[in-house]
Amino acid sequence: MKSAVYNMGYFLKEAKTLFKIDFMSNVLSILSIGLIFFILALVISGWDIMSFIIETIEKEAEINIYYREALNNEEISKLIDDIKSVEGIGDVKLVDEEESYLRMKDILGDEAHILELFEDNPFSPFIEVQINIAESDIILEKLNEIENVEYIRDNKRVLDRLYDIVSVLEFIGILAVVAVGISTLMVVSHIIRQGIYNNRDQINTLKLLGAPQPFIDFPFVLEGLFLTLIGGFIASILLFVLLNYGYGQVEMAIPFIPLPSVKNLIKAMISFTLVTSAILGVIGSLLGVAKQGEGYIR
Repeated sequence: MKSAVYNMGYFLKEAKTLFKIDFMSNVLSILSIGLIFFILALVISGWDIMSFIIETIEKEAEINIYYREALNNEEISKLIDDIKSVEGIGDVKLVDEEESYLRMKDILGDEAHILELFEDNPFSPFIEVQINIAESDIILEKLNEIENVEYIRDNKRVLDRLYDIVSVLEFIGILAVVAVGISTLMVVSHIIRQGIYNNRDQINTLKLLGAPQPFIDFPFVLEGLFLTLIGGFIASILLFVLLNYGYGQVEMAIPFIPLPSVKNLIKAMISFTLVTSAILGVIGSLLGVAKQGEGYIR
């Protein structure tokens, strides 16, 4: 360990020299790696965002229970008590016609003037109920058995579709991680092996002088690490710019959709990108130097 720290200046200088020897190839490799990691980060970001949306919707899952309009106040109160008695039910709130109208007005926004075309309030009162989404099927079955319940509107179909989207993103994310891992390892390993071939005379000289194998290999490992780290840094910059700009546009377009904090998302994705790039850089470099004895060094 002390020897490695003592020789770090030499290792860094050698890694810099190796980079310059095949400069254009290394630059193109960095750009390719950067774009690969950028695409991976986008897929993982989408996966993370959709998971957050589902978790938030699950925590705030609500259903609307519509009852017969002929019910009097006493019957409505009894209906609310019956609903509260069902296991898995959270807060229960009565929403009258006026509040229902105002809610729809807020949802429509600039298009709310359409409601003025109706002479009377077209919306019916309903009971708003928070439920445990994990038990939604059982809860809905019990609620439908309650007397005076005419119709129940829930968001289960929306959640099921969101689950399907997350499953697709999860599958794509796994494929992306595998594809990025294999392609990065192949690129880095090829560059390292090419560098070893180009410097075979110097390596043979070091071997004749008694230099241990780790001493010879370490500059190549550093080169591969620098290549992927720079590529990861480029991907992080692109991701930072895209999320900072795109997040605001999405929030303006769909303000009713809950989104995770952009700062936390960017921080997590940049950390993931840089750590993954460093790990793949080291592994790819080790694969490259492991091939020294297979035809390059004589």
